[in-house]
Amino acid sequence: MVEETKPVAEYSGVTPPESSRQSKVGHLVGLPVACLRTMKRILIATTNPGKLRDFRGAAESFGVEIASLPNLAGLPEVAEDGPTFEANARKKAEAYSRYVPGEMVIADDSGLEVDALGGAPGVHSARYAAEAPLSGSGNATDEANNARLLRELKDVSPLRRTGRFVCLIAAARGGRTLHVVRGEAEGTILDAPRGQLGFGYDPLFYCPSMGKTFAELPPEEKARYSHRGAAFRKFLVWYSREADCDHA
Repeated sequence: MVEETKPVAEYSGVTPPESSRQSKVGHLVGLPVACLRTMKRILIATTNPGKLRDFRGAAESFGVEIASLPNLAGLPEVAEDGPTFEANARKKAEAYSRYVPGEMVIADDSGLEVDALGGAPGVHSARYAAEAPLSGSGNATDEANNARLLRELKDVSPLRRTGRFVCLIAAARGGRTLHVVRGEAEGTILDAPRGQLGFGYDPLFYCPSMGKTFAELPPEEKARYSHRGAAFRKFLVWYSREADCDHA
């Protein structure tokens, strides 16, 4: 069942001394503060620098450190060929958690759903402009994906350019999924990019509550409104309630 919302470093297996960890612990309803204070680094299975910045921004307010899986770039690639965001997130979390026995690993799959396009690009968001977007590998560049999106929406009126970013985070240990959470962010698609801070479709995704695109927001501010920030906060609530904080 899916639940509907620090500097990045490579994990070395050594917990940093208490004095080096952030003392500030963010407020989150339902999240025991004592658990966050003892929480070790969270391992994430991604080499995407944009996603790492987003997770860093989401974790910073809670004094939680995000760490990349060791030698992730050298591990066999997991094809994201599932039919849903959840299927891909589970597949990645389960596969990569086998490389760090006893440790919990999180992985996400995310993308943009545009209503006027029937939910596209959806699970193919990173490969929207690729020659074989259904293959699950071979991402296109952000520029190419954005260009295709603008072409597809060329004759669509502003009122019909609604959509949402969706993020599914799966937590796994030893090849078994422990929990899955979902976060969404509603917005509209502009007819020209704005901002230099984001990645992916961020320059085209306008957040009405902020009056800015996601690419105009720094990571920590973006995390308060983004799909990835919403999903990560839900993960932290589950983690504090259900996981063994001394073990994970």
